Amino acid sequence: MRDSRPQLLDVLFDDASAGEKSPLKSVQQRATALLKLNRAVKGLLPAQLHPWCRVANYRQGILVLETANASWLMRLRYEQSTLLSALRAQILPSLSAIDIRINPSLMAKAEAAAQKPQTEEKREVYRQLSPQSADVLRGVADRSPEKLKKALERLAALAGESTSATSRDKKN
Repeated sequence: MRDSRPQLLDVLFDDASAGEKSPLKSVQQRATALLKLNRAVKGLLPAQLHPWCRVANYRQGILVLETANASWLMRLRYEQSTLLSALRAQILPSLSAIDIRINPSLMAKAEAAAQKPQTEEKREVYRQLSPQSADVLRGVADRSPEKLKKALERLAALAGESTSATSRDKKN
């Protein structure tokens, strides 16, 4: 049984700087080992599973994987035997089983990461104004009140053409 009593932070940091058996050092080593194992597992899985799966823990010969939802759980189960044999051969000879669990928070993180690049692309698309659209805006501006006319002309100027009356008269 672990000693789970609360400890002062300064005691933890003093122990960390003093010796090899400090609690913080063991936590850091465990986290580093799990990160390396996570990279290895992702290297063995198909690319489409990478954002939806991660290593949660490894204890008593059982690797615990987390996945985003039930559909990805089923996909991982198809890969489970291949993954188990590859991990036994390459990294963890003592691996006896793989336990796959659903973690809904992983779904939110993966969706947020997937949505981020798309929103940046959409912003660039919406900033482009064609010359035809600029002409339509100028036509609407001619029939609009003064305040709206100025705003529409500024918007039409984003197409790269001048909105002054003299330049429009020269074209006609």
